[in-house]
Amino acid sequence: MASEEELFASVDALLEEEPQLPPPAERARLREAAGITQARLAQALKSSTQSVKNWENGRSEPKSPRLEAYQRLLSGWAAKYPAQGTDSTSAPAPAPVPPRPPVQVPESFTGPAAAPEPETTAAPEAPAVQVTPERPATRPAASSRRPAAKKAASPAVDPRFPHGPLAVLDGDGSAYGVDGIVLDCPATTIPELVEWTLRESGLGAPKLNRFGKDSDPLIVLTAAAAVKLGLPEHLEGHEQRRSLRLPDDHPVVKQVTKAKWQLTQRGFGPWARIYRKAQGRERQCVQLAILSWDALDERSWPGVAEMEPADIARVLGVYATRVITPRGSTAVSGLELMTALRPPTKPERDAETGNWVSGYNPGSLGTEPMDPAPPEATPEHPVVVNSGWTGGFLNEEAYQWVRSVDLLTDEECTLPFAVGLDLNTAFLAAAARLVVGLSGPDHFHAPQFSPKIPGSWLVDLSQVELDPRLPSPFTPDGSRPTGPAWYQTHTVAYAQELGYDVHPIEAYLRRETGAYLDPWHDRLKTAYVDTLADLGVTKDLDDRQFLAAMEQHKQNDPALAAVLAAIKATVKGGVGKLRERPQGRHYKEGERWPALERPTWRPDIRAAVISKARVNMHRKLNNMAKLTGLFPLAVLSDCVVYPSPGESPLDFLPYAASGKPQPGGFRLGPTPGLAKLEGVQSMLWAVDLMEKGYNPARLIKGGDAVLDEGE
Repeated sequence: MASEEELFASVDALLEEEPQLPPPAERARLREAAGITQARLAQALKSSTQSVKNWENGRSEPKSPRLEAYQRLLSGWAAKYPAQGTDSTSAPAPAPVPPRPPVQVPESFTGPAAAPEPETTAAPEAPAVQVTPERPATRPAASSRRPAAKKAASPAVDPRFPHGPLAVLDGDGSAYGVDGIVLDCPATTIPELVEWTLRESGLGAPKLNRFGKDSDPLIVLTAAAAVKLGLPEHLEGHEQRRSLRLPDDHPVVKQVTKAKWQLTQRGFGPWARIYRKAQGRERQCVQLAILSWDALDERSWPGVAEMEPADIARVLGVYATRVITPRGSTAVSGLELMTALRPPTKPERDAETGNWVSGYNPGSLGTEPMDPAPPEATPEHPVVVNSGWTGGFLNEEAYQWVRSVDLLTDEECTLPFAVGLDLNTAFLAAAARLVVGLSGPDHFHAPQFSPKIPGSWLVDLSQVELDPRLPSPFTPDGSRPTGPAWYQTHTVAYAQELGYDVHPIEAYLRRETGAYLDPWHDRLKTAYVDTLADLGVTKDLDDRQFLAAMEQHKQNDPALAAVLAAIKATVKGGVGKLRERPQGRHYKEGERWPALERPTWRPDIRAAVISKARVNMHRKLNNMAKLTGLFPLAVLSDCVVYPSPGESPLDFLPYAASGKPQPGGFRLGPTPGLAKLEGVQSMLWAVDLMEKGYNPARLIKGGDAVLDEGE
């Protein structure tokens, strides 16, 4: 067998591109067009004829370093012998990686600035070794209780995972997958289920980034399936729901251990991950989700747990295709998506040995957790407790503001309606092109402010004068600052945008920066827009058509409406997970908690997203006042309530004479950052709530029916 060095010597050109093979049939066509037999190709690649046959019929894939050599050969043949009438067989080019914005530092920012990111070449991938699955028997899915709805478009099937990313197992041994497929699963124990999933099911999903990992297959268990496999139908206990798990002496846990499988630290709970340590590059891991243990939270997956197995598979399959294979709650999946799209490492050559080693992937958060600056941390964080920090904290949170009834005008009170507008995935819109810190914080005294440097600034913004009918852009409750406080860069930059000089007292700033969330934003935005379009809410609708489509979109397809809800929950939950607080009643201040061991525990990035979202909201509120003379009654995160002469947003939103929306104010539409109708109530209803101390923005969707929920 040829050595790695010999094979790599012949494929240096591949270092400039991603190793991606054409479909199996195209491999055979290219070889035949070149007049090369399978035996001769096998000899050239130091392999067997049977292996070449398997590569050409899709039963298996070559592994590194043959993968790169085979790719180079096929690319050369493709240039000589293009397919007739089409170029669809050529491998798609990898998406360009945006360059890291240069770091601009203030005069007092001493020390070397971050070097510009060097051009990098794609090191050859080391794809996980996949066991070629024996194809289990399949049959069409049985009809669910409701008429079949339109299926969402799906990308080409990866030959390694012919049956999609996941399956829903019922008590009769039927595993319902995507696109209506049903597999026969003979497993009667959890270890047998894991073996079947890895060896026979053909389930899994390809990695989302060339330096990442393939998604582990997901098996969702119905209540009947859980009982059949020896699990209790319901998981009871006095702990928080998220902390519930089987005791270590439960028979199923013992079965898993006896079969030499392992559970992660979270144990056997609603989302259980069962694995064996990797053998070389081979990955053996299966994710289980138990429906009757509340694996699918009703708030994130409305109605899904009660659906038929085929419909559950459709909902989760569309989500897996457009977002990521679920790995826990939508919050967990949102955080995992960040890492899947920005893997912390990539292969690179060791300068001394010439061997391939794991190196830092530029633009990622790396592999090591990073302590925040004291003002970015939470009060119980070791950085705060151990240092005795008393200098205050960032308070970058979403709006919860209600205008004082004393500031309502007679003209406003005579308007008949209060109309609520909701911004689509406001946090996602804020994540677009958001430059965040990638390195640890450095401390500076009296620095010159720069809006291009992410960090935390101690500034006195109490001198900023704004109309009292608008919330302050600097505080979550909309009150005017009373003295120096810590703010994220976007908040301070907005004060500067409003025309005020800012003179920071001190700051914690980061030298290494990048648009870390860009691929996360792009994937979730596409998922959101595509799912809305499948529900009949498309970009080509005018504002009246848009409002009409939004009124009925959930009824068009409840399954896809659930996918849409999960996408929105993924955005908010993912941002929230960046500053996950300690859980459990036994926690003591100053102790580290598990979330702190993640590189993605980054409260500064969370603050940057929320700061930008709140600033975006205030900018629109300010522009609306200038364009229309209207001021909001209340704001709650991404929802704002306005007094209106009519029941529609069309009655008060600013439009030009041409009929087009005026730039700068709120605009209706289906993309992140644009608005939709949240609810309509009477102005009398809104004023009554405001007098009682309630926020109309919280209640406008449900009206008096949810008044007893309070604030």
